[in-house]
Amino acid sequence: MDTLINADFDKRVVIRPEDYQWIDSPMPGVERMRLDRVGDEVARATSLVRYQPNSEFSPHTHGGGEEFFVLEGVFSDEHGDYPAGTYVRNPIGTAHTPKIGPEGATIFVKLQQFKAEDQLQFSIDTHSQPWYQGLVEGLTVMPLHEFEAEHVALVKWAPNTQFNAHQHWGGEEILVLEGTFYDEHGVYPKGTWIRSPHGSKHTPYTKEDGALIYVKTGHL
Repeated sequence: MDTLINADFDKRVVIRPEDYQWIDSPMPGVERMRLDRVGDEVARATSLVRYQPNSEFSPHTHGGGEEFFVLEGVFSDEHGDYPAGTYVRNPIGTAHTPKIGPEGATIFVKLQQFKAEDQLQFSIDTHSQPWYQGLVEGLTVMPLHEFEAEHVALVKWAPNTQFNAHQHWGGEEILVLEGTFYDEHGVYPKGTWIRSPHGSKHTPYTKEDGALIYVKTGHL
């Protein structure tokens, strides 16, 4: 297995749905699209993981923590059922055994990226959480987690919203969940993953369809 995938965190990376290359995991019925990776089977990794209906993954402990957002279906383990739109954090030392039901599931997951002091374990159903006014008209924000410089949120963009030019202190990572996201560098439809390094700049906006994005900042 490749040990280095988009492993230079000083470089900007954009992966669109047409770039996806799904590969089998060690467990039957579980596939991965590797976005970035440093390491072998146990790695610092960011991935999309697709579980077929009634599949399961072996019991495992999160040596460096696990953070995921359920994109489709229902992700289940012995701790509960997490439908699409659920955000989950499992800190260092936690363990579980994923067992997926008849709907299957697709998740966006980040592994081995927790700080040892960040010990909150929780899940959030984002369909039941409030939205807050953002920095500009047409922008609303749902905070999901913060620890030291790291911030995770959903950001909803109304159609034809223009944001300010800004610089990413500590980097920025985006997954487009709905609609189409834009900046002066390109066009990013639903399913696009963007990783922008520390010190990078852009001026994002939306057009007629608006956008919903998962955003993580300050962690690179």
